[in-house]
Amino acid sequence: MEVIKTTIEGVVILEPQIFKDDRGYFFESFSQREFEEKVCKTVFVQDNESKSSYGVIRGLHFQKPPFSQSKLVRVLKGAVLDVAVDIRKGSPTFGQYVAVELTGDNHRQFFVPRGFAHGFAVLSDEVIFQYKCDNYYAPQSEGSLAWNDPSLDIDWGIEPDNVILSEKDKQHPNLDQMDWYFNYNESLY
Repeated sequence: MEVIKTTIEGVVILEPQIFKDDRGYFFESFSQREFEEKVCKTVFVQDNESKSSYGVIRGLHFQKPPFSQSKLVRVLKGAVLDVAVDIRKGSPTFGQYVAVELTGDNHRQFFVPRGFAHGFAVLSDEVIFQYKCDNYYAPQSEGSLAWNDPSLDIDWGIEPDNVILSEKDKQHPNLDQMDWYFNYNESLY
C-alpha cells in the first residue's frame, strides 16, 4: 500500500498494490498492521455501505466528540468526488479541503481523520460506496456543513441543477454560521 500525502496533515490517499492476470485482479483492501505502520493507530469498529445515483451529494457530515469518527472510504463500483473539510478551529488549514476522485477502477481509499467534515458527489450513473469508521454512529452527535458553502468554493463536478440532496442535507449551515467546531489541539484519531 502506498500512502499519498495531501495538502492537509493527516488526510491521506491510500493506493493498494494490485496483482492482475488473465483471471482478473487481487489486492488487500485493508490490513490493520499495515494501516497502523503507515497511517496511524486506530481501530475501525463499524463498516457502512451506500448506493447512490448520479448527482447525489451526501454531506458534508461529521460527528461531535465523544462520538467523533475517523473514516476510511472507498468505492466498489462507479465514481465519486470525495471531500474532507478541515473544521478544527485554530488549525492552519481551517476551512480548507482535500478532494479526490475515488473509483471502482482506481481502488484508491481516502482516510478522513476526526475534525473534518466529509462528503461525496456521485459522478457515475451509480455508485456503491463503502466506509470504515473508528467510532459508532451516534445520531445525537451529528453535525453538518453546507455542501455549497461559498467560502469553501468546492467544485463537485456536477452542475448545481443536477445535484440531488436529502431533505436534511439541504438544511446545513455555512462554515461561518456553525455554532460548533473541533478544537485543533484535539487528537485526529
